[in-house]
Amino acid sequence: MNQKRRIGILTGGGDVPGLNAAIKAAVRRAHKHGIEVIGLRRGWLGPVSVNPDDPGTLNHWTEVLTLDRVRTIDRTGGTILHSSRTNPANMKPEQVPTFVRPEDRVARDNGRVDCTRHVLRALEFLRLDALIAIGGDDTLSYAARLHREGFPVIAIPKTMDNDVNGTDYCIGFSTAITRAVELTTNFRTSVGSHERIGVVEVFGRYAGFTALYTALIADADRVLIPEVPFNIDRVTRLLVADREENPSHYAILVISEGAYPEGGSMVATGEADAYGHKKLGGIGYIVAQEIKKRSGINIMYQQLGYVMRSGPPDTLDRMVAMNFGTLAVDALVEGVSGHMTGLQRGQYTLVDLDVVAQGARSVDVAHLYDAEAYRPHIQRVQGLPMFLH
Repeated sequence: MNQKRRIGILTGGGDVPGLNAAIKAAVRRAHKHGIEVIGLRRGWLGPVSVNPDDPGTLNHWTEVLTLDRVRTIDRTGGTILHSSRTNPANMKPEQVPTFVRPEDRVARDNGRVDCTRHVLRALEFLRLDALIAIGGDDTLSYAARLHREGFPVIAIPKTMDNDVNGTDYCIGFSTAITRAVELTTNFRTSVGSHERIGVVEVFGRYAGFTALYTALIADADRVLIPEVPFNIDRVTRLLVADREENPSHYAILVISEGAYPEGGSMVATGEADAYGHKKLGGIGYIVAQEIKKRSGINIMYQQLGYVMRSGPPDTLDRMVAMNFGTLAVDALVEGVSGHMTGLQRGQYTLVDLDVVAQGARSVDVAHLYDAEAYRPHIQRVQGLPMFLH
C-alpha cells in the first residue's frame, strides 16, 4: 500500500470492550506511515448512508480520526464510531436510503435488496484506498464480500462469544469472562445466605465459550451450553445433590443464552436481523422455574446480559486490540487484502478472510465438557493455547 494514503475504519455488530483501543492503535500506526484515517459511523450503515451527490451526509456518517481525537479513547469501553447490525447485501426495501440509485439496488430472491454497488460507490467518493472492518463473523462476512468485489479490506475479529473461525481469540472475550466470573462469585453471597439454587444466564449466542469459562473459573456446580441439549430432570437432580453436599447449602448453575433442552429449541424472540439472527435470552428463567417446580427449592435467577460487555477493557483486551489494530495497518501498507488479524497458538498472524464463511466456532465438547455431568472437563492442558481451544 505504498501509494495509498487514506483508509477507512468501522465497527459493526455488538459492542465489546477493546474496540476503541484497536481504533486508536490503527490511527497511530497509520499516522506513522503518513496515512489519513476516516471513521465510518454505525458499522456498515455508514457507507450505505453516504450520498455521493450530497457531501453534507459526510458530517453525520464519517469522522476524520486524528491523533488528538483518539488520544484517550482506549480508556473506555464501547466504540466511538458507534455500531449497527446492518448488512448492505440484505436490506429491507424500506431501509434503503432514497438516494441510492436504481442501478445500485440489486433485488434478492427473498425480497430484500443488495446495496453493495452503492457501498463501493460511496467508498470511492470518500477516496478510501482500503478499509479496516472490526466485527464478528457477520460483520466480517460482508468485509469478505467487499474483498471479492475488488476493494482492499483487512478485518479485525471482535466478539465476546469468541466464536470467530481462524483465531483463538477475539477482542472482548477476556473482559466479558472477567465480568461474568466476578458477578457470579458475588452472586454466591445471596444464594448461599438463603440456601437456594442460583441460576446465572450469560451471553454467548450459539457457542458455549462464555458460559463454559465462566463456570470453570468461578467454579460453578454445573453449566449448560448450546452444543449439548440438556435433560432438565437430570440437571435438577444434580443441582439438588450439589446443594446437599455443599456445607453452605446452595448450588450455582451457569447457563448460556443459547442452551436448549433435549427435543426443544433455543429461546429466540423478535424479528431476525439482517444476518438472520433472532434475539436469544430467557432460557435461564425457564430453567430456573422448572428446577423449582421439580425440586421445591427456591431459586435465584440472574441474567447478566449487557453488563458483561460494558465498561473499560481489561489488560488482555487492551493489549490484543492494540496489536490487532497495528497489525491491520501494517498488512494494508504491505499490500495485503482479504485477510483477518488473528491469534493462533499464542502468535499474532493473518488469516484468509474466507475462513469466516465456514461458520462460527463452537466448544470442543469431547475435550472441554462433560456432557453427562454438565460440567467443564478439561482432558489435558499441556500443549494447549492459553484459552484451551
